[in-house]
Amino acid sequence: MSEATDRPVDDDAWAKACAEDLEAEKARRRAQQGPPPGSAAEELRKLVDAVADKVSSLRSPLFGVAAQGTVQQIIKQAKSAVEPVIERNPDVFDHITAAGNELLAAYRSAVEGQERRWTQGAGTPAGTEKKADDPTDPRDEGPAAGEHIDLD
Repeated sequence: MSEATDRPVDDDAWAKACAEDLEAEKARRRAQQGPPPGSAAEELRKLVDAVADKVSSLRSPLFGVAAQGTVQQIIKQAKSAVEPVIERNPDVFDHITAAGNELLAAYRSAVEGQERRWTQGAGTPAGTEKKADDPTDPRDEGPAAGEHIDLD
């Protein structure tokens, strides 16, 4: 017998190799793109912190020392108002995010459908299609997009 037939056959070798390749690809993407975004509540908290840091770092001669103190107080109040809402209702932000994604998908679908009808001419009754070479057609919408118009 040959050496190749003496070794046990691993039935899951292909699945294991695919899983290893998938994990390697995920690790490569994580290293390239950074950590994946967290929940909507965590992202809101990060946004509030980033805005607060940016506003507090703005130093303008128009703002006096008193104005800077007022800005810092407003930032603290805003953070103290947002933080408890995030803590008590983290799932609400996930639901709002999901609803927003659904609304965006519905909008895209409606726009794509309308664009398809426009480009296919589906809204034109039979026999009323505009002929490109008819300059007397009252439905002429002006020059083509690539035509130069001299306004002088």
